[in-house]
Amino acid sequence: MNKSIAFFDFDGTITTKDTLLEFIKFYRGEFNFYLGFLIYAPFLVAYKLGLIPNWVAKQKVLQFFFKGESIAQFQQRCEGFAAQKLPALLRPKALAEIKKLQAAGSTVVIVSASAENWIRPWAAQNNLGLMGTRLATKEGKITGKIDGQNCHGDEKVCRIKEKFDLAEYKEIYCYGDTSGDKPMLAIGTKSFYKPFR
Repeated sequence: MNKSIAFFDFDGTITTKDTLLEFIKFYRGEFNFYLGFLIYAPFLVAYKLGLIPNWVAKQKVLQFFFKGESIAQFQQRCEGFAAQKLPALLRPKALAEIKKLQAAGSTVVIVSASAENWIRPWAAQNNLGLMGTRLATKEGKITGKIDGQNCHGDEKVCRIKEKFDLAEYKEIYCYGDTSGDKPMLAIGTKSFYKPFR
């Protein structure tokens, strides 16, 4: 019962920016990035107004930018993004907290609404667990749809409880920065909102 575990949101908590947006810029270039969001502005406005859920807006964006892409090529670009762009987006205080927890023997897990694909290379390199949104594929290509549920809000807690028996842990540390992290923060014995800003 002396074990401890820590759950970190990724975008905005460990990073300074939303990595989905940064990855799209990396993958498609800034011109196509802004063109795509101009086209899909009505969906984004509808999401901000609470007229459609987060996952619907996200799927529209994913379909526009990535539908039909080879998963092999996509994953190769994800690894390039993790190596070339991600390091500059990381918050030093968040990295220091992760290292401190690991040194104390805590299991550290990233729980993110972003796709696992571009977080996984960095997470693996740093011995971190990962639960994120999964992208659906068919015949080796990305469909632009989400496989299962968007890892956001209550789904973060569902994913955590599917994989971990929280009763086994004396301390549960949770870190987040948006309303979508609040259900996860609620399960922590020690929770931190926007701790690294």
